[in-house]
Amino acid sequence: MRIEVVFSPAPGKVDRSRLELPEGSTLRRALHASGLLQRHPELESEDICAGVWGRRQPLETRLRDQDRVEVYRPLRVDPKEARRQRYRRQAPAKR
Repeated sequence: MRIEVVFSPAPGKVDRSRLELPEGSTLRRALHASGLLQRHPELESEDICAGVWGRRQPLETRLRDQDRVEVYRPLRVDPKEARRQRYRRQAPAKR
């Protein structure tokens, strides 16, 4: 089955791997087969946050043909706080 593994180490950068894996392969196996963990040592394999097509899944999840495995970066700033900060920066320009 064909799987794509995607990780964005920084805004605007994407590390993408296309794989051929046997039926019944898990999300964990796809991550190891992609070489992503070797290319990005900052990702710890036990604490990794990953999902399939935008939905977080356990690493033992079985994949299906054409699945897109996504590895998520931890949030550095709470999204609500980030919006507040952007608004504060823009507020004087609107007056």
